[in-house]
Formats: sequence, structure tokens, C-alpha cells
Amino acid sequence: MLTLRVRRSASRPGVASRLGLGLSVLVLLFVLAVPHSMAADGDPVPLIPRQVLFGNPDRTTVRLSPDGRYISFLAPSDGVMNVWVGPSDDPAAAKPVTHDRGRGIMSYSWTYLKDYLIYMQDTAGDENWKVYSVNVATGETRLLTPPEGVAAYIWAVSPEHPEEIVVGLNDRIPQLHDLYRVNLRTGERELLYENEGLMDFVLDLDYNIRFGITMTPDGGLSILRRVEGQWHPFATVSMEDSLTTYPIGLDATGTKLYMLDSRGRDTAALTVHDLETGAVQVLYEDPRADVDNALVHPTELVVQAAASTYDRTTWQVLDERIAGDLEYLAQVADGELEVVSRTWDDRTWIAAYSLDNGPVRYYRYDRDARTATFLFTNRSALEGLPLAKMHPVIIRSRDGLNLVSYLTLPPWHEPEDGIRPAEPLPMVLEVHGGPWARDYWGYNSIHQWLANRGYAVLSVNFRGSTGFGKAFLNAGNREWGAKMHDDLVDAVQWAIDNGIADPDRICISGGSYGGYATLVGLTFTPELFACGVDIVGPSNLVTLLESIPPYWEPQVELFAARVGDHRTPEGREFLLSRSPLTYVDRIQRPLLIAQGANDPRVKQSESEQIVAAMQAHGIPVTYVLYPDEGHGFVRPENRISFYAVQEAFLHQHLGGRFEPIGDDFTGSSITVPVGAEEIDGLPEALAGLQQ
Repeated sequence: MLTLRVRRSASRPGVASRLGLGLSVLVLLFVLAVPHSMAADGDPVPLIPRQVLFGNPDRTTVRLSPDGRYISFLAPSDGVMNVWVGPSDDPAAAKPVTHDRGRGIMSYSWTYLKDYLIYMQDTAGDENWKVYSVNVATGETRLLTPPEGVAAYIWAVSPEHPEEIVVGLNDRIPQLHDLYRVNLRTGERELLYENEGLMDFVLDLDYNIRFGITMTPDGGLSILRRVEGQWHPFATVSMEDSLTTYPIGLDATGTKLYMLDSRGRDTAALTVHDLETGAVQVLYEDPRADVDNALVHPTELVVQAAASTYDRTTWQVLDERIAGDLEYLAQVADGELEVVSRTWDDRTWIAAYSLDNGPVRYYRYDRDARTATFLFTNRSALEGLPLAKMHPVIIRSRDGLNLVSYLTLPPWHEPEDGIRPAEPLPMVLEVHGGPWARDYWGYNSIHQWLANRGYAVLSVNFRGSTGFGKAFLNAGNREWGAKMHDDLVDAVQWAIDNGIADPDRICISGGSYGGYATLVGLTFTPELFACGVDIVGPSNLVTLLESIPPYWEPQVELFAARVGDHRTPEGREFLLSRSPLTYVDRIQRPLLIAQGANDPRVKQSESEQIVAAMQAHGIPVTYVLYPDEGHGFVRPENRISFYAVQEAFLHQHLGGRFEPIGDDFTGSSITVPVGAEEIDGLPEALAGLQQ
């Protein structure tokens, strides 16, 4: 509400916010080791327990209520993430106002109705989101949307209508979301717009629908403007620009439209369109990276600062009224600064500072006094631990593209100068999901975990990743399993050539698209990797596209243009040629597969069909299944159990340090339908869970 996030969010299914396989995926792995907090004799640093790295944070998603009376955050209550609220000047007095006992609450926001906030929750990872309102003064919680079988999304929250929010529901037609005004107190709803085929909408503060977006037959976008109830063409966006050009919101007057726009340039610039005069102004552009974040005035809704991220994030002040504030805040603490919340009167902010080797630090900033007061970190258990640095590196692909990548080394192998350790190390290539997403610099629990176990960790923004301009993004079109994989291979070769990675001890691992990349690695380049870890990754691109969620159907042309067209015989043949399942007989190296049974994006069948094919060919595989998870593992008990399995797997095949499983299966729903015997200690741990 208070900070306009240009990075695509999963809060509602706007253009491209739900396009990737892993845009909201929690790319989770596993672990196993020596007793908690103890290191083996001679180890250079102690093992950091998995519970510390992958358990719930102390506090996160810190917000101020618009009136400034409350401070809120997500924190565990009886081990489950819930919303806590307290007086803004006394965070220690906060108490839970929600009482989820399942997967936990992952996001929430304040409304403009006094004492009311809202949050979303699905069931066991099915992504059929439900919207709830909470009166923090009385504790009353109300379900605002249908209880089953509907994916609800929050479209608008306005101070002009504090009693109501606008919610999208696909209860009439699964492929389309109709818009409703929903009363926060009563749950009563009134139809605002019956959707005729649009993917996304832009509303003004009076809940007038001002713009709509639909997909064109070639995978581009048509942006329509609504005037007096009628739709008129506003802008046409080609397929090449469709993931880097889209409207992001109106100012409070409703006369200025902010957009990200890559038309006529390579990277997405922040622009503002005067809807009365037709004038267009470029507010900020970066020739190396797309604009990916913005700071917005809480009442005027004008963009006051914008950011872009090449290897690190850079902010550009656009409004001199906050220049002094940001200059002061830049001196308060180390790390990359982000203003994550502002009161409606704009006198109090919450500032967050992110590091690569430490927890996020939160401060309350008083603008009148120009004073920042430390509140807390998000994970106090990380303070003082021997965490590793993350190094941005630029790797050149074989055809000349710059691949912005991030390398983490074990702290005891960190050289005084440069990034080359004294000897090559076992390495994990950690591949991001999406693929229309990207890796960032900063604290990364997976990097820290693997580095602490003695592995070099490399994450690569391969072609097709977002954030680096449309030429780089479009270089990945129809290159799944081809040039996108070549980039990963080139990065591995770079690590070998630079003495970072031991060529005989490299694992490929990732979730969603990263899981697909793992399967590609073990089938298309079967001798390159020593092992692979596939988490919720598709194995057959035809069956993947045939089973997409119904509310993705309006965007099917994007998949056809950027991945391949499963609706034609030629397209199916092409997609099968890029599917790991087609080449399952080539697998030579150990493979660990993990899946959530309720995944709506990459169905359980994607994992099970390649497991069955491997069994038919007599190829060993370990398959881990969670019956209460979806596209990624949200419950900390499940996360930790999975990391325990993966850590044992990596120790067995790469030789790094490990923490024994111990009681890390407690409370988890973990099942291992196939191949538990392939991982040392796993059958015994499962037997202990059943006792």
C-alpha cells in the first residue's frame, strides 16, 4: 500500500506476476549433520544448525498502520507464522491477532479502516487464495471470499472507501477474475465488473476501473483505457516488450499513469503519462538494468524514488522532498536500504537494511526529528555467526552475454584478495525458478547453509532472467533446455577454469524452473554434474503446459511464444525435444526429487512420471513427497526435513560437512515413496518418525 513494489508480486495475478513457474516459489532444499551447535574436531567454523537457517524468522514484513497507532509484523505463534500487532512505540508489547495453526500466514497489509488489516491464505499449497479481514482491536477475523475452489486476489485498497476493498474472484469462470467491492466489516460483496477476458486492471482511488490489459495472439499485450464505461485502445505492446512494459498505478488525482516501459529502449524505464495532455516523461532509466522498485508518497501516490538492480541495487531520488531523508538513512547502518512502510501523515517510516552476511535490521525513522531508532533484526540467532560473503561476478557466455551471477565461498576458504580459494571446492550450482525471475545479492539462507557445509555456491542469472533488459530476456525465448542451459554450463566451466570448483564434485540444484534445469543437466549433459536435486520441477513441457491453472489460460500465448506451443503437432514435437523425460535413459548420476502434492503449477504427475520412467530403466532415484505442500515448502518443519535429506545426499556425493538428521523430521509430513535406501541414514530416520 505504502511502497509501490515494481518487482512482480504474487499478491494478485497481474500481468506477468503469475507467468513464471516459480515467481512465488520458495526454492527450498534440505540438510543432515553433527549435533546441533557442535563442530567436528578440526572444523574451521561450527556447523550452523538447520533450525537457525531455515526455521521461522523472529519478525518479518514489518509495517506501520496508516494512522501510525500500530506496528505489525509476521512472527511465530506456537511455531506458526502469524500477524502480530502492538503499539507503534512499543513493539515488545505486540501480540498475535491471527491464529493460523497450519502453513502460517505469508503476507498481509493494513487497510484504511481504523483497526483493520487483511491477509490471504490458501489450503495446503493449492493457491486457491482466500482473503480475511481482522479487527485488531476486537480480535474478530472474517472470511471475505468463498471458502473453497476459488482463487481470490486483492486488487485495490483505497482511503476514499475505507470500509471496502476490491477483490478479484474466479467463481463464475475459472479462467477469469470478476471484480467485487467487499465490505471489511460484514463480508458483503457487490459486483464491480464482470470480466470479459482481461488479465489485469488498474483502478483509481474511487474504485473506477481505468485500464485493462489483455494478451494479443502473438504473446504481446493490449492496454485498454476505460472512459465512461467503454474500452479504448491505449497502447500496444509487442511480445518482445510484454514482460518489461506494463502499467503500475495511478497517482491520487487519477490524471497520471505510471508505467514501466521498454518500448524504444532495451531496459524498462519508469515513465509517467499525463492522461489529460498525453505527455510522457521518463523519470528514471538504467542502461544496464530494468527499474525494479519504487518509493511512493503515501497519499499523493507520486513516485519519489526509483531503483534498478544490475549486480547491486541503486536508488535514484526523484522528489527532493525526501532527498535529505534518504541521505540521512544511508548513513544509519550498513547494507542495502529500503523504506518498507510509511504512515499516512508521512512523519514516521520503517527502514530495513539488508546484508549478505547478517540478518535484516529494522529501524523506526522519525522524519521531524530526523532520527532513526533501532527496533530489531529479523533473525537474532544469526547475529555473531560466521556467515559468508556473497560476491557478485559477471560471467561471459559462449556467445557474448554478460551473466550476472553470485558466488559464495565457505568463510574459511575466503581468500584475502579476489574470489579464488586455495584449492578447488565441491560446488552447488543453485538455479533460480521462473524462469522469468532473477537472483539478487543479499542474505540467502541456501547459500549460507551450503557454504557453512564446505561448498562453493554459484547462482547464475542465465538468459531469460528478468531485470537485465528485454534483449537479455528475449534471448531465452524457446531456449529452455538449449541456450539457457548453455549459460549454466558456461558458468560451471568458468568456476572450473578459475580454480573455484572441483570438476568431479559439482551438483546442480533448484526449484520450479531450477528443478527443470536440474533434470536437463542430468539428461542433456549427463556427465557434467556429480548429482542433482530437483524441487517441483517439470519433466515434460507438453504435460506441464496442458495442466496450467485455469486462471493462467488468458496468458497461454505468452507460453506459446516464449516456451513452445503445445497446441500444434510441430510445437508438441519441439517441446518433447526439450523435455528431460524424453531422455530419461541418459541419467547416470544420483538424483533427488521433491514435490508438493497440491502444487497447482507443476503438478505431482511431473515428478512421478520421471520417477516411474527411471524405475522402468532401472535407474536409482530418491523421491520425497509432502502431502500438505504446494509449489515449494512453506511449513518450517517440512523445509527443515527436506534440507536434512538434501544435506545427507550432498555429503554422500560431494563430501561436504553434514549435521545428522536427529529430530529434524519431527512435525514434518515427509514421505519418501521411492528410493529412501539410496541415501545413507534416511531409512532409519523415517523409521524413527513412524514410531
